[in-house]
Amino acid sequence: MRKKTTQNNTSHKSADGVIRIISGQFRGRKLPVKDVQGLRPTTDRIKETVFNWLMHDTRDARTLDCFAGSGGLGFEALSRFAKNTTFIELDALAAKQLTQNIATLNAQNAQVLNTNTLTFLESKNTSEAFNLVFIDPPFRKNLAQSCCDLLENNQWLDSDALIYVEVETELTSFKAPSNWLLIKEKKAGQVFYRLYQRHIN
Repeated sequence: MRKKTTQNNTSHKSADGVIRIISGQFRGRKLPVKDVQGLRPTTDRIKETVFNWLMHDTRDARTLDCFAGSGGLGFEALSRFAKNTTFIELDALAAKQLTQNIATLNAQNAQVLNTNTLTFLESKNTSEAFNLVFIDPPFRKNLAQSCCDLLENNQWLDSDALIYVEVETELTSFKAPSNWLLIKEKKAGQVFYRLYQRHIN
């Protein structure tokens, strides 16, 4: 997951950080995160709210973490016994760190795709669809809309899939596909985060 970063290009040194898994089988584990431009992990407070929303829906979920970044949401789902998790991350360093963190947790049910999320989703899905998806793209690049439309149109989603979307508060143009029902919504600082459920008539 990525966020807007403050611009500080002078005298900047790499400052790798960590994320903490807040609940489940890996509770309390800390995983390193590369200092990649545009990447700032979702806060523990937001993660706690989101996974309270998903309390009864994470176990055995087929999970996709788009724009994975630190992988905080995907790893949290794995910790709460998701069936599997696929992380998509464009940045090579961040993708490598995700792979290393999967190995650290000995999570046999996770994979990392080092590729462009939108390019990947442009193809029609020919395998099992996902029923839990996290969409937390870099701010101010208008990626959330395209991502949601591709997921909906190219058979990536199960019939009643749950989709978490996080965008900047000033993004007023975002519209979820018409068959996605808004279940939960909250604001935290400069972030709107929402949970939708897909419905097929």
